[in-house]
Order: sequence, then structure tokens, then C-alpha cells
Amino acid sequence: MKKLTVTGKTVEAAVEEALRRLGATRDQVEISVLEEASRGFLGWIGSREAKVEVKLIPTPLEQGLSFLRSVLDRMGLKSVRLEVKEEPEHTWILLSGDHLGMLIGRRGQTLDALQYLVNVAAHRNAGPYTRIVLDAQGYRERRRQTLMGLADRIAEKVTATGSPLSLEPMNPMERKVIHTRIQQKHAGVVTYSEGEDPRRHVVVAPKTDR
Repeated sequence: MKKLTVTGKTVEAAVEEALRRLGATRDQVEISVLEEASRGFLGWIGSREAKVEVKLIPTPLEQGLSFLRSVLDRMGLKSVRLEVKEEPEHTWILLSGDHLGMLIGRRGQTLDALQYLVNVAAHRNAGPYTRIVLDAQGYRERRRQTLMGLADRIAEKVTATGSPLSLEPMNPMERKVIHTRIQQKHAGVVTYSEGEDPRRHVVVAPKTDR
């Protein structure tokens, strides 16, 4: 965390100087008054300037990255490379390197758990909400392609049999892939979610005329 200790004739003057040096606004920093200004004897003997410490508050992304890096270090994955890709709805942290299978886990469960912890760490201080999504070696895109194929097969089966089918529990991002694919490609069926996390799942059913 970047911080400065600055003196000035008043606390306000010291704070303003610190903000100028940091290129920050008040809502981006934490301010601690170390010493109040004192005029001293007869207005000048022993006079003392105010002293403040001003710390830049790390952004949610910075906090998330710091936490993620500490986890990777403890797992012996210090060589893993991190790339940040910002999009309107969320921010991606893309991981690349060796031995990332242990970070993905069965059907991405380990990756999802780590993603949850990174988001908790990122937002432990007040600040603008930034949803962080983790991906390792392109797993999310491969999983998306798999889910779209699954959505097609299930939709076709429901259309043929006229009976609804429930899919396995999925996280919100994966459920959204199923919903979107079927809405875009299969006019004869509808989807909805049932259950509570972590058992919440998608149901695909025939569309009925009302």
C-alpha cells in the first residue's frame, strides 16, 4: 500500500499536499493525523507543524490479485502468469503456466472456489464492486463450448419426448450459458432454474401455449 507522511502548517494543508503528491482524491485514501499543528510559546518559540500519514486504498482488483498471488505462492505455483482483462460486466484474471490442473479441479469446482475467495478478498474494504472471474489455461471457454453442446442435445431430446429434463447443478455463469443457448437456438423449449446453491440447476421443458 503506497503511503506518504507529510507536514504542513495545518492538518488540511498537509493532507492537500499529500493528495497532490499521490495524485489521488480523498475517497481514495486513508488519513491519519500523527501530530496537530502547534503555535508554540509567544506564537513562534517551539512551534510545530501538523503531520499526517496518507495511504492509498488499494482497488478491489489490486486486493484480489494480491490474495491470489499469495495463494499461488503457498501452493508452489510462483511461476504462474496472471493477465488482467477488463470487460463491462466483469474483470477476468487469466492464469497461464504449468501444473494448473490442480487449480481447475473436477468440472472447475476448485477454480470456482478460488474465484469466490478472490472476490471476498477483493471487496473486504468499501469501494466500487468489481466482479472478478478466474480462468486457467482457457478452461472457461472449453467448458462454455461443452455446455452449449449439452444444451443443444438436451433441447432436442425434450422436443422429441415432450418431457422436461433437469441438468446437473451448475454455478450462475454456467447456468447462464445454458439459458442463453436455448433461448437463441431452440424456440420449442424453455428453461428455468430450480433449487438453492450449490444445488441450483437448470430445467429444460417443452414450451406450452397459454
